[in-house]
Amino acid sequence: MKSSVLISSAGRRVELVQAFKDALKILNNGSKVYCTDMQPQLSSACQIADGYFKVPRVTENNYVELLLDICKVNNIGLVVPTIDTELIVLSKNRQLFENEGVYVVISDEELVNKCRDKRKTANLFDELKIEQPLILDRNNLTFPCFCKPYDGSCSIGAIAIQSKYDLTEDQINNPKNMFMELVPKSYCEYTIDAYYSKDGNLKCLVPRKRLEVRGGEVSKGITKRNFVYEYLYNKVKSLKGARGCITFQLFVNEELELIKGLEINPRFGGGYPLTHDSGANFPQWLISEYLYKVQVGHFDSWEEDLTMLRYDAKVLVRGNK
Repeated sequence: MKSSVLISSAGRRVELVQAFKDALKILNNGSKVYCTDMQPQLSSACQIADGYFKVPRVTENNYVELLLDICKVNNIGLVVPTIDTELIVLSKNRQLFENEGVYVVISDEELVNKCRDKRKTANLFDELKIEQPLILDRNNLTFPCFCKPYDGSCSIGAIAIQSKYDLTEDQINNPKNMFMELVPKSYCEYTIDAYYSKDGNLKCLVPRKRLEVRGGEVSKGITKRNFVYEYLYNKVKSLKGARGCITFQLFVNEELELIKGLEINPRFGGGYPLTHDSGANFPQWLISEYLYKVQVGHFDSWEEDLTMLRYDAKVLVRGNK
């Protein structure tokens, strides 16, 4: 049985790699956690993994073939993608990997496409009956408004536009930009980590309030069991084509208990370590479900009001590793 794990595009995901290593120690001491990256020698996550491999950009023609070869040679049975740009490619090739006994934890291509294109995400929110900011016609904008690329990541290119005088020609003429109402500061941001079994059924839901964000990733956050949990759980308890970790991003007015959907990302979010430390062990569940064929039960015993305060740490590498 292929029993090792590969974290692709690992970058700085040290805590995620460590979580999978810890899970394997419990389930199978002989298995390993590997990582891939374009520059593994400069990736902190690669350095703490059991081994790593250098790969080209996901857009290169040989990327999928190379990744599959790595899995075959190294007894890898589970692949966990971590960045947006690889999701569509891997969802298209999920069956190719599965034919070789390798499970890629990725949602169906149709769902991934809806999540990667924020115009389609808006339609998905409508299907799920989740309120969202009003999408504006670029030819009839009202101000203030918010501009962002429909396929963007990490808040790159996302900007509030206060008046028509702040709107540039590049912004209005960029076909990738979409415009929506600017959500007022009375709303805060929540990221909700959801675990879906192979059949698309929700097994766990952990809301995290974002207290501080740096570089598009949460640096301070707290788990919350409040109306956000009840609101979202009833709407997304079954999500067609969903597998593994799905992260929902919402604007939340806590005083008025109002919610507006922002994004859905079919992968581990950067703030998942808080969810993990609250007791929701997604890595262990993935390994159990995909490699050991153990059915994952519903889990609701995660710790609420757990605060995460991140800080910069280091990984030292000596010599030519």
